[in-house]
Amino acid sequence: MSAPQVVVHRDKELMAKAAAARLITKIVDAQAARGSASVVLTGGRNGNGLLAALAESPARDAVDWHRLDLWWGDERFLPEGDPERNHTQAREALLDSVPLDPARVHPMEPAGGRFGNDADAAAEEYALELAAAAGPEDHAAVPSFDVLLLGVGPDTHVASLFPELPGVYEQERTVVGVHGAPKPPPTRVSLTLPAIRAAREVWLLAAGEDKANAAAIALSGAGEVQAPAAGARGRSRTLWLLDEAAAAQLPRDLYPPASA
Repeated sequence: MSAPQVVVHRDKELMAKAAAARLITKIVDAQAARGSASVVLTGGRNGNGLLAALAESPARDAVDWHRLDLWWGDERFLPEGDPERNHTQAREALLDSVPLDPARVHPMEPAGGRFGNDADAAAEEYALELAAAAGPEDHAAVPSFDVLLLGVGPDTHVASLFPELPGVYEQERTVVGVHGAPKPPPTRVSLTLPAIRAAREVWLLAAGEDKANAAAIALSGAGEVQAPAAGARGRSRTLWLLDEAAAAQLPRDLYPPASA
């Protein structure tokens, strides 16, 4: 796994715009190299802020949207179209405004859908879908995602892997149902750390003073069970994209002056 790199931006708006520009470049490069690209989306204010900035970017048309596969790192197990679902928010922020191939957009099953209220069955279905998309060159039963985006919670959770809950211990399955999450809604579906670590690059997004302690803990060598963000690493790159407020508790030598 790659060692974390830290980039600090002045504020959350600049962070979102810079992350969007960085993501456009990564998608275009992957499409040029392999013909297509795959990205795992995250929800929350920073994930949606990135998508909104991407929607407004004049460079967004550089992406061949028909050759982009989109997955989700986690989902709130709520009915289809619920405004709190990550898929719903992503559609509003970006997806409905770009010409994606519907067959290459892979939302997690909603509550009340094919699996009723069985989040574990929905997780198993997503794991099968990921495995079907993985090729022999991939390093796990998931595709080698080009970029996997993660928001970082104030408690250091990433995706829906919360400190010391069962999901963060999982080493075999790629997707799990989450029950009793401390943040509503309590029932969710989430990729596991082994699935996250199959990505070429993992980008962790954190902005705001409420994320400062979490960033400091996760980047201080904490264990992944107590601080799941510490276990989120990409195979070739792990990038922490922060604003100055979220970086406030980090040692100043952890990131170069030019990144501020």
